[in-house]
Amino acid sequence: MSSSIESPGRDCPLCPRLVDYRAANRAKWPDWHNAPVPCWGPVTAPIMVLGLAPGVKGANRTGRPFTGDHAGRLLYATLLKFGLARGEYREDPQDGMELTGARIVNAVRCVPPENLPTPAEITTCNRFLAAERAAMPGLRVVIALGLVAHTALLKTYRIPAARLKFAHGAMHQLPDGVWLADSYHVSRYNTQTGRLTTEMFEAVVEAAIARAAVAAT
Repeated sequence: MSSSIESPGRDCPLCPRLVDYRAANRAKWPDWHNAPVPCWGPVTAPIMVLGLAPGVKGANRTGRPFTGDHAGRLLYATLLKFGLARGEYREDPQDGMELTGARIVNAVRCVPPENLPTPAEITTCNRFLAAERAAMPGLRVVIALGLVAHTALLKTYRIPAARLKFAHGAMHQLPDGVWLADSYHVSRYNTQTGRLTTEMFEAVVEAAIARAAVAAT
């Protein structure tokens, strides 16, 4: 990640509840990452994949977004299938996999209790999301994984959530020409209950790639 992009430090003090949870996790699992998880992927990418927040035993443990938990399996398999990444995903940040056509960002950088940040925490961390968006000169499409990510992105544009409603498969054009592509989150719950199938997620990614290609011409 470019050092010129504003990002939270390892001991970011901005959200007291998340600071307390981080301290508890560090005491319980001292060899884990247990810090704000940095974004991953080239800033020159045309696509941003926007998640919710790190999972406690996934990215919070490994230090790489969506790495080490169930959600990363569908996400990375799909990015690899459509040429947005190369290598092999083995749920380990040392697996050698590279992102080539997408950058992964989370709406909230620190792991929240129960995997759910509060509205205040989303707002506090929104400045870092805005900085990431501004640092991607070729950004054409943001794939929002779930309602929280959708709303967080709109917040960086100061667009009320009610104006552009979340719906799986929806595509919204934003004021600067960037497109917002909505998908249900790739969580274990969604995939195991069938709310989100592999085919459904692949369709969103494929549509985002096509939209990015058109926007670049």
